[in-house]
Amino acid sequence: MGRRSKVIINFSLTILAFFSLQNSIFSQTTILGTVRDGYDPLYSASIILKDSLSNAIIGYTYSDDNGNYELKTSKIGQFNLIFTSLSYEAKTIPLVIDSKQTEIKIDVVLNEKPMNLREVIVKADLPMTIKEDTISFKTKYYAKGSEQTVEELLKSIPGVVVNSDGTIKVGNQEIEKLMIDGDDLFEKGYTILSKNMPAYPIEEVEILKNYSNNRLLKGVEESNKVALNLKLNEKSKRIWFGNIETSIGNNSFYQLKGNLMNFGKKSKYYFLTNLNTIGYDATGDIENLIRPFRIDEPASIGDNQKINSSLSLLPQNINFKQSRTHFNNAKLLSFNTIFNPTEKLKLKTLGFLNCDQSDFFRNSLDYVSVNNTNFINTEDYQLRNKKRIAFGKLDGTYTISKNKTIAITTKYNNGNFNDGSNLLFNDNSIIENLEHQNSLFDQKISYTNKFKEKKVFLLTGRYIDEKTPQNYSVNQFLFQDLFPTIPTANTVKQQNTNQMQFAGVNLHLLDRKDKGHLFELQLGNEFRKDRLSTLFSILENNTTVEKPVGYQNNTTYMVNDLYLKSKYLFKLNTVGFTGKLNIHQLFNRLENNKNFNRQNPFFINPSLGFDWKINSKNKIVSSYSYTTTNAKVLDVFSDYSLIGFRSFSKGTNNFNQLNASSIVFNYQLGNWSDRFFANMFILYSRNHDFFSTNTLLNQNFTQADKRLIKDREFLSFNSKLDYYFKFITSNLKLDIGYTKSEFKNIINNSNLRQVTSNNYNYGLELRSGFKRAFNYHVGTKWTTTEIETTTNIAFTNNTSFLDLSFVFNKRFDLQLQSERYYFGNLQTDNTYYFLDLDTHYKLLENKLTLGLSGKNLFNTQSFRNFSISDIGTSMTEYRLLPRYVLLTMELRF
Repeated sequence: MGRRSKVIINFSLTILAFFSLQNSIFSQTTILGTVRDGYDPLYSASIILKDSLSNAIIGYTYSDDNGNYELKTSKIGQFNLIFTSLSYEAKTIPLVIDSKQTEIKIDVVLNEKPMNLREVIVKADLPMTIKEDTISFKTKYYAKGSEQTVEELLKSIPGVVVNSDGTIKVGNQEIEKLMIDGDDLFEKGYTILSKNMPAYPIEEVEILKNYSNNRLLKGVEESNKVALNLKLNEKSKRIWFGNIETSIGNNSFYQLKGNLMNFGKKSKYYFLTNLNTIGYDATGDIENLIRPFRIDEPASIGDNQKINSSLSLLPQNINFKQSRTHFNNAKLLSFNTIFNPTEKLKLKTLGFLNCDQSDFFRNSLDYVSVNNTNFINTEDYQLRNKKRIAFGKLDGTYTISKNKTIAITTKYNNGNFNDGSNLLFNDNSIIENLEHQNSLFDQKISYTNKFKEKKVFLLTGRYIDEKTPQNYSVNQFLFQDLFPTIPTANTVKQQNTNQMQFAGVNLHLLDRKDKGHLFELQLGNEFRKDRLSTLFSILENNTTVEKPVGYQNNTTYMVNDLYLKSKYLFKLNTVGFTGKLNIHQLFNRLENNKNFNRQNPFFINPSLGFDWKINSKNKIVSSYSYTTTNAKVLDVFSDYSLIGFRSFSKGTNNFNQLNASSIVFNYQLGNWSDRFFANMFILYSRNHDFFSTNTLLNQNFTQADKRLIKDREFLSFNSKLDYYFKFITSNLKLDIGYTKSEFKNIINNSNLRQVTSNNYNYGLELRSGFKRAFNYHVGTKWTTTEIETTTNIAFTNNTSFLDLSFVFNKRFDLQLQSERYYFGNLQTDNTYYFLDLDTHYKLLENKLTLGLSGKNLFNTQSFRNFSISDIGTSMTEYRLLPRYVLLTMELRF
């Protein structure tokens, strides 16, 4: 670690030195000072620098919480500095700036001005405005002219980051929701909106800070949540409008998508469809739509409840663009509405149907070398997955009075899946088939009563019923060493039934004190019942010959959690202390194959938090917590269960509680909307108890027994820096990270061994914000992975990209996206290049657009990567979608 640490430190120092030098290279004058009303500082006062002759705006800014402001310019000459704030008289300060001045300090006092109802206030059309917790961006000042969807538009808004999976963040924090004119349709599943809705109706993007999902909690709860609100232009309100886009290309590649919308004050309608074979994911993570999860959110009881199945054929995340390996035939249809039948009642409906047939191709070569066990496995793997997911939701909110509301949510999900693989394993042909379903019924009701100005009471109840039956079969028998008495067997099957029922009630009191202190108290009870059954059969020519003992499970696991949670936030000027004490009394009951056990553990989870807002630019947040978590049903079943064509696993057949301690430290310099912003995050956790495995490792099969092991550690460090270079109108991002993970396991009944994984990443990217015809986005990232056991293995990968955007005029634009991948420890074929193209021509402005889209223009057929684990190394080759070119036509109506 020493050499790499020095590299990272030198890299960081070089960048910091660069930041320091650039200020001396480019001459600028800083105008700064304070704005007051005679007694107190004025927040969000507008400061505009104008040329005294042309009256052109040279620059603008706003005062912060302490009334301080800072404005930089490289111009020289005579200017007027104008100070304005609502309900105050404007003040103009003339000033002269010459090339020798580096700093000018101007403090002003604004006088109150009585409001005149007949007075007309003329406001400048500024690109950005700040009003309390809302920051508004006029899209016409930030859009490049080539944005087709909301997702592409948001990438151009300062401070908003859109990850490759569609996740939207403001700074480093994911948003809560993406609304349209104040109404939310999709909650945490907002990617279905951002990936499909066209960008042209959006006039403003609002960033809502300190956001509360429940309006009655605004100003009471301690919220640092962020949400986005899309404000439509007037011509797109209260009318039906939309677009249809069709794309046809070579080799049967196509895409058809459409949007039909009507956004009024009392009702909103949004219908969308997407059909494509180009690997495009029109939904993002569907789980966020079906099961939105929020941590420590009032009335979020049951958000963390779901079934986890141990058997799946879906490929793991390969750290590569899914659209390049996803051979699909997807069909999406969604109907979404919001009604306000009365002033007190709001109804929201969401209907969603997604059908897809996807193919995945992979070849792998696995070198296993551990504890004197050495062998090589080869796989030629082809997977076809067919799925149909139907999801419906009804939300109803009734405002009983100004301070009382009741909210009811009903959800139903039904999914059917058929996974089939054709596998050549060490030259043996193996066919797998997995038919499985998922059905979910979810009912929640929540009552909120703001019985005093700063006191709120919530009562929430929830019931969930979820089932995931599975039928799995393999046409080969690879377990002769495990079952030597059945030499003629040639097929195995397993039937799984997994059902979960959850019922819970939660009473939550929030009491905000006069000095900003906050007291919270929760009393609740949560009951969960899991039924897990696995029936493993060995067959000969479709005839069952044995159902071996020790490979059948019939488990019923019931957990009743009676809890009391308390929290107190104590504020002392700019310092806040948060103490939490959660008390749990569990009543556990476990039945494994008709053997009953009971357990009634009692435990306390304490935590202590500290946050210090040193000033408007510096903030520290830190916390310590001690947690005890209860084992899940997949940890406690008693006999072996088939989890793959050659793998078995079993649980502990016992109750277990896992204890852990963690420390979090976060330092923030600046704010995400500032010219310079830096964030450093450190997490250290120690698992006093954790689940590991004792694995019987064989070339043809593996068999893992879950074990409770003591002590492992995890350390994560990440630092991000953003800096805006005004002289080149570009934003630089730096990202440096390190993760160390320790765990212990047993292989082939040997001694307990410790495995340490080290991961380093460091990269940078530069994105322009020109208001001209050309823009760029360039970046590179290195990732180093190291595994330490009895031997050390390490390698480094690199990913780089260059995106170019050309807007030649209002009608014609062109985008180029290029990528380079380098995979360490591959002797040959270790570097891959990709080039994509998109261009649009507006034949009839705001009506008809023609386009051309090309993907994988270098026609790279496959790529290989290298991975390491605690038992060996793997080299894997993936088949890619071939080059295709689409002719597109978009019609707006």
